[in-house]
Amino acid sequence: MKSFRKLFISTAALAGAALMPSPVFACAACYGKTDSALASGMNWGIFTLLGVVLTVLTCIALFFVHIVRKEEALSKSSPPANDPADL
Repeated sequence: MKSFRKLFISTAALAGAALMPSPVFACAACYGKTDSALASGMNWGIFTLLGVVLTVLTCIALFFVHIVRKEEALSKSSPPANDPADL
């Protein structure tokens, strides 16, 4: 009996939430008020995450450039091996 009551209450709550008007669910940024503090904070959050991603990708690219330059410097400084026994 108690499980039926819990099921009925949760179903009624879910149906009530689904039948609410749509402006109830909209935040200030989604509803169209672009000058609110919430919209400004969301924009700053997006720019911050974009900055973090670009920083990480730049560091990865610079790491590979560093590896290529070290490889080129190493190959220029060592004499070419003509004899396979020298390897």
